[in-house]
Order: sequence, then C-alpha cells, then structure tokens
Amino acid sequence: MPAFGMRTALSDVEGLPKDLAVVAAYRQLATAAPTNGVALVVTVQAPADRAEQVGQALLAAAPRAKGLAHVSGVAEAPRTSVDRTVTVLPIGVDLDASDARLPAVVAAVRADVMPQVSAALADMPGVAVHLGGEAAATDLAAWMDSRLPWVVGFVLALTLVVMLVSFGSPWLAAATVGLNVLSVGAAYGVMTAVFQGTWAEGILGFTSIGSIASWLPLLMFVVLFGLSMDYHVFVMSRVREARDAGMSPRAAVRAGVARSAGVVTSAAAVMIGVFAVFGTLSVLEMKQLGVGLAVAVLLDATVVRGVLLPATLALLGERAHRGPAWLPRLHH
Repeated sequence: MPAFGMRTALSDVEGLPKDLAVVAAYRQLATAAPTNGVALVVTVQAPADRAEQVGQALLAAAPRAKGLAHVSGVAEAPRTSVDRTVTVLPIGVDLDASDARLPAVVAAVRADVMPQVSAALADMPGVAVHLGGEAAATDLAAWMDSRLPWVVGFVLALTLVVMLVSFGSPWLAAATVGLNVLSVGAAYGVMTAVFQGTWAEGILGFTSIGSIASWLPLLMFVVLFGLSMDYHVFVMSRVREARDAGMSPRAAVRAGVARSAGVVTSAAAVMIGVFAVFGTLSVLEMKQLGVGLAVAVLLDATVVRGVLLPATLALLGERAHRGPAWLPRLHH
C-alpha cells in the first residue's frame, strides 16, 4: 500500500551526509551566491555576432525571473562562451534538487521567462532557447517515471508468454506474473515506508528527503523480477518433476518445495548479505538500493516462494500442470 504514495526525484547534495565538510561548504556557497547552488540556466544559442543582443534579451527577462516563487537570485550579468555562440543566465532556486516544489518552478520559468526571451530574439536567424541546470534533472526524473509502466508491461507480457509455452498452463503463467508483481510491489512499499518517512532515520542513519531516487524503481524491478523468476522456475521445475513421477498435485507441491528449499534459501541468504552491505553506506541513494533489495529478496524467498507459491499451486491442483490442447508443448 505505501508504494502507491511513492514519489521519485533525482537528488543532489542533499543525498550526502550533512556532517561532511564539503556538504557544509556547498551550503554556505549556495547561501552566499544562490546561482552557484541549485539553479536553472536559461541558455541561448545564436550566431556569434549577435551575442550582445542575446545578452540584452536575457537581462530584460531577469526581473520577471526574480518575481517567481522560490527564486533566490538571478545572475547580475549573462555569461557567454569563448566562441560567443552560447549565452547563459543562471537563476538560483532556494529549494533542494529533490524538493517536490521544484518542477513547478521549472514550469513557471518555461511559461513566463523563456517566452519573453524567445520573443525578443524572434527576428534572429538560427537562434535556440533552452532551459538547463536542475531543469534537466527534473525532466529526466519525469521521463523515467513515464517509461516505467512500459518496461513493466513488456516484462510482464514476456513472462506470461514464456511461462505459458514452458509449462503449458495458463493458470500457472498468470499466477507467476501475479506473485512476482506482489513481490516487487512489497519491495516498493517497504522502501517508500522507510525512506519517505522519518521514523527509521535513527535506525539506519540517514536524513529523509521525502523521495526515492528516480532510477531506483526501474532498476529494482528488473533485478527483483529476474531473481524472482530464478527462484520461481527452480521451485516449479521440482514440482513438475514430482507430478510427472506420478505424485498427486498436492504431494508434488510438498516434494518440490522440500527438494528446492535448501538451494533457494542459500541463494537468498547470499543475495541478502550482499545487498545489506549497500544499506550501510552513507550515500542515501545507495542505502535505499541496499535496503530495498535486501528486504525484497527476504520477502520473496520466505513469504512468496515459501508460502504463497505452494499455496497457489495447491489451490490450482491439476490446472497448474495442464492447459488447452492448442498450446505449444515445449514442456515435459
């Protein structure tokens, strides 16, 4: 359930321990010179002989930028590249890179400041106006969030097809997808409950920034789904062997789980140990990765593969081993 409230963002210095000297120095610099901290950068590419006109257009837009919420300062003068083809105007923001309010500031600059610059340079050939700085990180986070459902859908569909032609049971294929989604969803929920709140800060030694690293959900999904399928196919193969040997469906489940329990438990213990090491690191994103993966493998190897999978197979009975006659018989 907590996974439905997950918020993702790309963090900056706020993901590092606050007691580091470099972090303290960065904070002091950002306070003294706002445009050297979290900043949006209005960038204009134009012919070199028009650099002065571009600078004037950016300066004319500076007052409008200063009037926006959470803008802490605007550079006194635009900066121009050595070849004079690129001119930038940094706009300081008094928010951290992972702050939920930053996307609204980015949208405001795009809606109020950039059109003024573009209009002032409308008659200039070969001009391009862009917004960089933390806007790029905000855009990247939104892009990764938008692609996650496509990746999840593709992997689930492919898993369904592979399980269908490998074991020949539509019921088993659907149960496989459902159990793996449940396993990954539980991992998302644990990670959200731990790191978007503050109750576990003292236990794990971190300061919550109220978000999960944008790249983590996608990475965790592909890693955990691969591990889950590894355990699942191993257990299911032992169950299928027992059923083919003449055991009843329920007896085959008991025998298959008993034969595979040692290997699955040992493999899971190794993975939990490896991932837990990441949970001891001081960088927040690495800590999120380690705790999320370690808890996910623990849940998958115990609750999902040790309880839910055998229970599902027992309920399905013979349907877990048989399917329509038209299905390709790639299994034995």
